[in-house]
Amino acid sequence: MSISQQIMDQTEETVLHTYNRFPVVFDHGDGVYLYDADGKQYLDFGAGIAVFALGYGNRDYNNALKGQIDKLIHTSNLYYHRPLRDAAQQIISHTGMSKVFFTNSGAEAIEGAIKAARKYAYMADGSNDHEIIAMRHSFHGRTVGALSVTGNSHYQDPFKPLMGGVRFADFNDLDSVKAEVTEKTCAVIMETVQGEGGIYPSDPAFIKGVRELCDEKGILLILDEIQCGMGRTGNWFACDGYGVKPDIMTMAKALGCGVPVGAFVLNEKTAAQSLAAGDHGTTYGGNPFACAAVAKVFELFDEMDLVSHVRKTAPYLEKKLDELVEKYDFLACRRGMGFMQGLVVKDRPVGDIVKSALNNGLVILSAGSDVLRFVPPLVITESDIDEMTDRLEASF
Repeated sequence: MSISQQIMDQTEETVLHTYNRFPVVFDHGDGVYLYDADGKQYLDFGAGIAVFALGYGNRDYNNALKGQIDKLIHTSNLYYHRPLRDAAQQIISHTGMSKVFFTNSGAEAIEGAIKAARKYAYMADGSNDHEIIAMRHSFHGRTVGALSVTGNSHYQDPFKPLMGGVRFADFNDLDSVKAEVTEKTCAVIMETVQGEGGIYPSDPAFIKGVRELCDEKGILLILDEIQCGMGRTGNWFACDGYGVKPDIMTMAKALGCGVPVGAFVLNEKTAAQSLAAGDHGTTYGGNPFACAAVAKVFELFDEMDLVSHVRKTAPYLEKKLDELVEKYDFLACRRGMGFMQGLVVKDRPVGDIVKSALNNGLVILSAGSDVLRFVPPLVITESDIDEMTDRLEASF
């Protein structure tokens, strides 16, 4: 029995089976490559689901975390610490928002954003029967609140009843959103680029129209940038490319580049009139170790000019994917932004292609039921894209 098989068998004996894991045991990484326990190399175009933006083995990032381990890992939020200040200053500087709350995950960031929106509305009129408009085919997480605003019955049905007061509209259909607005509406929540639902970027007219609608009606706009933020679309945050600012924004994934951390950030008016002392909390969120990771990630993004690199290199990735669409009849189209791209597959199971790619040493993901998803580390080069294309075609 191989080392990998032994590890997989022992894992299945003890870990709850909520994931249908692929039969590979990753052991270490280097740059844009992963290596399994038996030494096989894989080109990584999944980045741990859009998380490991810096690639593997970045020495400055690793040293920053090692240094923080030797100093202080945890204190709770009863006290101040330097990494909290540093990470918060970086986020506020790069978002142009006002206040940040650190969480342990993206789903927790969504939960906090929902609470902030409801508290804001409660402060305005004293009512607690407010509603939130979310989008069909969206994905915001698997906790109960996040699941309640996830517009996909596949994820919701086994766990109903969920949080009430949620209406669903069609993404990229402004009239559909307007039709759901009532006097009780306190917020609209949406991904700037839908990820799990199939890689759908916002239409410019739609996201700007939603922003104008929210301003007109006194509704908060919550933008979920958990997957599409942190440089992935060629802007620090995808909404920057549209010239739209939310009232609340959520982030996670590449925020810590592997360390579990998320955040929701509020503009000045929302921060001033929503969550106050005692309204929300977390034992681990924003601890020194996580915040040291966040602060270093922003520092390295700036030093490496990663956002500009994505903007410069993404057209080449788009070109190579477009060429595949032209070449293969079972590929219907490409859609996406920056290093968040999808190929729509027809007439064959997308999961079979993902498995075949893994066998050929290429890590890619799926999105929805028919999309191949490409969310590589942001450090990839044109030569990495060429190698990816070769391995993908071998998988076809």
